Amino acid sequence: MGIFSKWHDPEHDDDTVSSDMEKLHDTVLRANMPPRIEKAALREIEKLVKTNTSATEYTIGSNYIEYLASLPWNTFTEDNLDIDRAQKILDEDHYGLHDIKERILEYLAVRILKLSCRHNVLLADDDETARSNLEHVLSREGYIVSCAAGGDEAISLLEKKRFDLVVTDLKMKGADGLEVLEKAKAMDPSTEVIIVTGYATTPTAVEAMQKGSFHFLAKPLQLDELRETSKKALAKKKTELSAKGPILCFVGPPGTGKTSLQRSIARCLGRKFIRISLAGMKDEAEIRGHRRSYVGALPGRIIQEIRRAGSRNPLVMLDEIDKIGQDFKGDPASALLEVLDHTQNSHFIDNYLDLPFDLSRVMFIATANTIDPIPPALLDRLELLHLSGYTEEEKEKIAFDYLIPRQIEEAGLSGHSLTFTPEAVRKIVREYTREAGLRNIQRQLAAVCRKLAREIVLHDQEIKKIEITGELVEKYLGPRRYFFELADDTERIGVATGLALTEAGGQILFIEATIMKGKETLILTGSLGEVMKESAQAALSYIRSNAALFHINDDFFDGHDIHIHIPAGAVPKDGPSAGLTIAIALLSLLTRRPVRRDVALTGELTLSGRVLPVSGIRDKILAARRAGVKTVILPLLNTADLKEIPEEILQDMKVVTTNNISKVIDLALR
Repeated sequence: MGIFSKWHDPEHDDDTVSSDMEKLHDTVLRANMPPRIEKAALREIEKLVKTNTSATEYTIGSNYIEYLASLPWNTFTEDNLDIDRAQKILDEDHYGLHDIKERILEYLAVRILKLSCRHNVLLADDDETARSNLEHVLSREGYIVSCAAGGDEAISLLEKKRFDLVVTDLKMKGADGLEVLEKAKAMDPSTEVIIVTGYATTPTAVEAMQKGSFHFLAKPLQLDELRETSKKALAKKKTELSAKGPILCFVGPPGTGKTSLQRSIARCLGRKFIRISLAGMKDEAEIRGHRRSYVGALPGRIIQEIRRAGSRNPLVMLDEIDKIGQDFKGDPASALLEVLDHTQNSHFIDNYLDLPFDLSRVMFIATANTIDPIPPALLDRLELLHLSGYTEEEKEKIAFDYLIPRQIEEAGLSGHSLTFTPEAVRKIVREYTREAGLRNIQRQLAAVCRKLAREIVLHDQEIKKIEITGELVEKYLGPRRYFFELADDTERIGVATGLALTEAGGQILFIEATIMKGKETLILTGSLGEVMKESAQAALSYIRSNAALFHINDDFFDGHDIHIHIPAGAVPKDGPSAGLTIAIALLSLLTRRPVRRDVALTGELTLSGRVLPVSGIRDKILAARRAGVKTVILPLLNTADLKEIPEEILQDMKVVTTNNISKVIDLALR
């Protein structure tokens, strides 16, 4: 019965239990675990040997050992480091997104350079013949070898240059091998040292090992032994050369390709793809796992998914990281702090495993619609990559190259020569969708294809060539749903057009202001957040303090209420971007000058009249363009953001940047 034959329980079959323990023991040994983990698993088996099989602890312990053995402790997928292939895959699957594609290609380039790095080895020996032979052997192994003819010269080189490995003779002129060892460890504790000597004694070897020597080799030296010892000494260094998986966060409106882009990244790297949805997650144990206090305990989602993938370096997608919940069961966002930190995740401890699992080789990519709800400590660990909304031209290009072929195939129309005219696609983009992404465009294209498929089946027609025109789009999708031409609308007093950034991308907001008799109250409606309310109060205070400058009576607020309203009252709104727009709406109201309807504004206003920068300029300008706005007024400090916007968009509209409200008044008011 092997090592388990000593176990005996008169109520159970000794042979069956011992056989089970033997199988568990063999399973652990075959699992290729790190030594520390294997030792812990074998210790658990020893506990089970002394446990009654009917006890709950026996079931919990055996499940735990089997789970440990099933984890991919040393199983990796080899990264495909062909940059040209990766570029081709990313371009095939996605149009645009140049910044993100560049970041992935940069990661591949770093991996290539890291893996091609050669180790620096210092060889110290005062015997020229021995030194020459050892240099030849180590150079053949691909190491960059520097030679020193004695201990003093070796110490001098250690002070000038960093070495990964030092191979030194023990007895040399000047400083001996132990002094070289001490100096190497003092300069860099990670430098490994191998001592070679023909005067090997047990006390000397013990002293060398106590001072940090990796190995102590006796002469006459076997060259194969030196090669193997050097490889083992540098094995840890080789692991460190492997680039750690980046921790990225794709931030952008829905439908901009955050999820599909990650699948493409996993495909071009040749990695397993794992998706973990964080939306609504409220229990910290979903990340850290449950402690082994009951039979149904399980590890957290990250360990579970890595086990399913069977690889220790998958691409893990943390979807909707901005929608994590929080209640009395803990804060999952705080539990992610350890997972998404390179200084900690190499020893991530799941509550169920209660042993460190290395997550440093995992490539984590989170997705979010906006970064505002993400806790600052967690946000600090993420490298943000923004996906802005698409222009109309980009949407049309993507529809023809990607969406239409896919929808034709899904609708079973591949056997028919079906084409969409540019007019039809443009009509769908402009009149039936209003979004930053592509999801609704895909739905409308799918609806057209389905209705066409139904017609073909109902009439049993054998139609070989079909062309979808603008008229057919209106027939299948009904009357247009969105109207964007604001410039033709009536210009009104006290109504200004603002630009806002939401989870769905850039949007326009109409800010309305009116004055009436009352008790000098500022009324704010439209589900405004605290920041937006403060912006309105600051705008009113600025106008009151500079009433003479704008030719307004100083007592305009006396005996009156001012009401500021932002329509779509059911939609919560917040942020500092509306300060400038609110001020223009108030000035229009008080000076009785209508606001130009083809002008939109964004910017934060201070009490001194300065216009401060805001975020989301690209998305806001795209929203203005969709709405037919001809002039956009931005803060002066946002001028640099205009470089990210395609020239064809800026050619269609006038963009004015300023840091003073006086210039804004002349542009925005009649």
